[in-house]
Amino acid sequence: MAGPIRSSMRGGSRRAMADINVVPYIDVMLVLLVIFMVTAPLMSPSIINLPTVGNAQPQEQPSPVVINIKADGSMTIRYKDDSGASQEQKMMKADLNTFVLNRRESHPDQPVVLAADKTVKYENVMNVMSDMKARGVQRVGLLVKSQ
Repeated sequence: MAGPIRSSMRGGSRRAMADINVVPYIDVMLVLLVIFMVTAPLMSPSIINLPTVGNAQPQEQPSPVVINIKADGSMTIRYKDDSGASQEQKMMKADLNTFVLNRRESHPDQPVVLAADKTVKYENVMNVMSDMKARGVQRVGLLVKSQ
């Protein structure tokens, strides 16, 4: 209902009220809001039961080449060779570029991780990172210590 109809005393003309009472709508919305706020934390995420395969082998991730940039600007490279033994070499920037090119030819999908000292300028780290990208290394990351 739109409300009471008023009539004037003289002419008897009637006019309908154009007001809408929104209080019931607000009450319904508040009740729905409370219902959703109570039920949302109770909903558990759906768990998917994956099928099992008898002979599935986990994919092997190649171990990354770790480039350590020290505070004095020197760099050491740590990587695993084809036999699985860990190797570490001290290199300058020019040697690093040739090493990365040779390593990319033999191991194209191997990621490179940069580990820089806190005191090394950000610019130096980014220069090494951009050199790696320019040499065609697809995956370059930064190594950080968790808190």
